[in-house]
Amino acid sequence: MSVVKVYGPANAACPQRVLACLIELGVEFELIPIKLEIGEQKQPEFLLRQPFGQVPAIEDGDFRLFESRAIIRYYAAKYGSKGGTNLLGNTLEEKALVDQWLEVEGHNYNSLIYILVLQLLVLPRMGQVSDMKLVREIEGKLDKVLDVYEERLSKSKYLAGEKFTLADLSHLPNTRFLMNEGGMDHLIKKRKNVYSWWIDISSRPAWQKVMELQN
Repeated sequence: MSVVKVYGPANAACPQRVLACLIELGVEFELIPIKLEIGEQKQPEFLLRQPFGQVPAIEDGDFRLFESRAIIRYYAAKYGSKGGTNLLGNTLEEKALVDQWLEVEGHNYNSLIYILVLQLLVLPRMGQVSDMKLVREIEGKLDKVLDVYEERLSKSKYLAGEKFTLADLSHLPNTRFLMNEGGMDHLIKKRKNVYSWWIDISSRPAWQKVMELQN
């Protein structure tokens, strides 16, 4: 088994999603840092791996892949099918639920938090002023999204059922942002089921290792 090369910074959300998956599956990897602050992801050499100039990208022998959710699906299918950790579900229905909540994460959750990261982290670092009216508007939309999560998690331990899957794993980076520098931990803590879910998934050894990689 070749060592997977992961291109991207350890403190960025999308690379963290991939790293958490690889660690959960016990896949050996080499993290190759990409300095976003100086635009390394936009350089010609990196664009050969990821033509849109975004992180992460992976190399696995001669195989290359980008887009974090595609990468985690690939590795979960590749190694989970060999009797290892199953992050995709067993039945067709379970797999469909995992896919459903991955889509929710990508379109209903990540899309909002991306705006928050831009306004609260990226723009201030560039010396620009955050649009706090927009931040409050996005917070309100996120509040409604999390109501849906609370309802779902009142019926099952994890988003796709009773077992931890990619559906949960994919939420780790952005929820960590809300709980920390995003300053919106109240959105999580005021929901009993969402908060219990967060404590559970963020306590997993694989995620703790991802957090250690930032140091």
